[in-house]
Amino acid sequence: MDEKEEDVSEESFQKHVKFYKKLNKTILNIQNEIKNSQDEMILKHLKERIDAIELDKKRIKNMFKDKNDDIWDNL
Repeated sequence: MDEKEEDVSEESFQKHVKFYKKLNKTILNIQNEIKNSQDEMILKHLKERIDAIELDKKRIKNMFKDKNDDIWDNL
């Protein structure tokens, strides 16, 4: 299977920054759910969702290696 070349243009970067912010917000929402849940199965599922989102954030950061880490840390 051919590997698709990543779009690392400035326009793509701006779109990914918006998406990265949404991922951070989603993680915060999930963390709030974790605080309010007692069910171990639900907690496990929520933690797995956070792990998956963190992987997506890592993938985005790797796409734009030329960008300073401060950009990502401040989102």
